[in-house]
Amino acid sequence: MIDHRKLGRELDIFDSDPLIGAGLPFWLPAGAAARHEVESYLHELERRAGYQHVFSPVLGRRRMYELSGHWANFADDMFPPIPDGDEELVLRPSLCPHHALMFKARGRSYRELPLRIAELGTMYRAERSGVLGGLSRVRAIQLNDAHIFCALDQVEAEIAGSLRLMRQAHAALGLPKARYQLSLRGDGSKYAGSDEAWEAAGQMLKSALGDEDYDEQRGEAAFYGPKIDVQMSDAQGREFTIATVQVDFYQPERFGLSYIGADGRKQQPVMVHRSLAGSMERLFALLLEVHGGAFPLWYAPEQLRVVPVGVAQGPAAEAVVRAAVEGGLRAGLDADGSVGARVRAAVAHRIPYAGIVGEREAAAGLVALRGRDGRQLAPMPVADAVTLLRREVEAGKQAQPAAEKQSQLAAGKEGQPAAG
Repeated sequence: MIDHRKLGRELDIFDSDPLIGAGLPFWLPAGAAARHEVESYLHELERRAGYQHVFSPVLGRRRMYELSGHWANFADDMFPPIPDGDEELVLRPSLCPHHALMFKARGRSYRELPLRIAELGTMYRAERSGVLGGLSRVRAIQLNDAHIFCALDQVEAEIAGSLRLMRQAHAALGLPKARYQLSLRGDGSKYAGSDEAWEAAGQMLKSALGDEDYDEQRGEAAFYGPKIDVQMSDAQGREFTIATVQVDFYQPERFGLSYIGADGRKQQPVMVHRSLAGSMERLFALLLEVHGGAFPLWYAPEQLRVVPVGVAQGPAAEAVVRAAVEGGLRAGLDADGSVGARVRAAVAHRIPYAGIVGEREAAAGLVALRGRDGRQLAPMPVADAVTLLRREVEAGKQAQPAAEKQSQLAAGKEGQPAAG
């Protein structure tokens, strides 16, 4: 059984140290390279979908979290406040209060809606040491997060749009088919807001799911509203949420958010919370196990390992590495040991391609590519090899969800590339 904790350390994706602390892993160069590529992909996917990216501080005054409802409903999962004169500062457990105040920072018009604010931000959870492990349960979380401020009649379309982006991102990442869960409130007093708001939000989520199969789960809603949770399972069969979209009438009211409607009157926006891929930590725990460390080419930490057959081919192999790097690829050189051992080492490190440079290749400016799956390509000019790999990278980013792919095939568009 694949365990991301063991595999992640073997492949130099991440590690930890007692001096830093439990639940606080650090990302090594290979993991940082893969993570940066995924983050950049998500950023661009959001940008093209009309999101505006922001940065916000990881601290906030306790009063802000009292106003948002997090202090009353989430205090046990927050780190103790930090004294700050007559005030107290708190490491944030969520980004939504900051984004709500960004909306409130100036007057808004209905013409600006929907306003989509996105951030890859850090948040903190005071998890018990006994439940911490690897990347799947940590205390410092890098969250792919966004909040959409919209009019009531725009909510359903924004939920549906968020679900489409999720499916696109998950297809590109090579994730397995998800299970949709409609998480509703249960019994108890922890749920804020009116019955009418909860009923309206739940109906909007159901309508946006359309023909998708889903299960209802009571008692799993956020304290401020119901949500659609996108569930996936790890190698141990444990299920967790990889993405979510939530409808919130409560925080806009608490923070006094408003915009000027078409009739010239103040209106209260609805706040849609949305994460396409959850936290980078939990996402990579799943990706490591799903792919066995053999990430798709586009976000593999090292995409090409160049192997010269002998010392004489060293300069030509270095030129291949330079051409690959200048062409936008992540490439390295391995010149020590037998050719067979070096190719096997590349496969063991899950590197998608090895580039062999022998006497004939060096003399003619060629490189022979070998895939980690055993494929061997005929020697080709170095520029052609770089172009080939770049095309595979771009094709991987444009992978389509299975349902959309089948729809295109049925429409006779099987040769068309997916939208970026």
